[in-house]
Amino acid sequence: MKAIAKTQAAPGLEIIEVPEPTLQPGTVKIRVERASLCGTDLHIYDWDDWSSNRIKPTRIIGHEFCGTILEVAPDVTDRKPGDFVASESHVVDPTSPDYLNGLGHVDRTTQLLGVDIDGGFAPYAVIPAMNARPVPTSVPKDVASMLDALGNAVHTVMDGPIEGKTILITGLGPIGLFAVAICKCLGAKNVFATEISPYRTQLGINAGADLIFNPLTDDIPALFAEHAPNGFDAVLEMSGHPTSLELAINYCNPGGRISLLGLYAQNRQTIDINKAIFKGLSIHGIIGRRLWETWDQMIWLLDQKNLDVSAVVTHQMPFTEYETAIQTMKRGEAGKIVLTFD
Repeated sequence: MKAIAKTQAAPGLEIIEVPEPTLQPGTVKIRVERASLCGTDLHIYDWDDWSSNRIKPTRIIGHEFCGTILEVAPDVTDRKPGDFVASESHVVDPTSPDYLNGLGHVDRTTQLLGVDIDGGFAPYAVIPAMNARPVPTSVPKDVASMLDALGNAVHTVMDGPIEGKTILITGLGPIGLFAVAICKCLGAKNVFATEISPYRTQLGINAGADLIFNPLTDDIPALFAEHAPNGFDAVLEMSGHPTSLELAINYCNPGGRISLLGLYAQNRQTIDINKAIFKGLSIHGIIGRRLWETWDQMIWLLDQKNLDVSAVVTHQMPFTEYETAIQTMKRGEAGKIVLTFD
């Protein structure tokens, strides 16, 4: 079969011929139907410091995908052929203390699909059965392909109360866009956002944001005083930009929460920590999806609350056109790009 892979320690990706994967104990074999690209795939394509220090070529990439189970290993009893499933990228040891203590999302045994072990950018993939999460037929396949990323947004948004609250989302990448739709679905009073890209600003409007501010051109203090005079009950920091961190601390209400998902180019940041303390802010780092609480919340939102994130999907392409997809993302002209494997 053909697969998208990192084949050498240099920028770029290739489509290569590889054997179909075979079952191992505790695994299922999936016929991949859809997949979606994310920022991690761009890091791998660019061969930046993170990817070059972690990935050992040759590696089939891709950790966001969905499809139908074809086979299950003899020891798998909770999945069956014909089940439609989506991937969870964090592969953890189910006997580890972290996982057993409800901390699977930060488990120290974690390996990542498409990074540490082969992923799903191919017609067939074999993954641990517990990482193949059942998806209701009510969820469109394009959306099912990106539940791993959507789960990041669900985890961030549902880190605290939303209904009736005024929320600020800093940065409207795909996960920020998901967060807009989730906040609206959960009954937020107002959902405001910051974004500098006109393209993503329009996507944010499509996703349901009430107002979007450009910190490069807008008078933020004046606009916040006008539209959110009482501040924000929660700030969801998605951008990884230092000014957004400062903004969050300055404008989050006393007793409010700041949920940090964006990663920063510089590990060390200077903040007014005393202001955060005197305001009694809760600052929480968000990583991945809670295993498996976030998945249950996500399926409930999609299947029972009619969460609609279709506005975030801007392109669909055959997986053989991955280069076009990558370059479109690098130009900032996409929300989520879905790859097909027909």
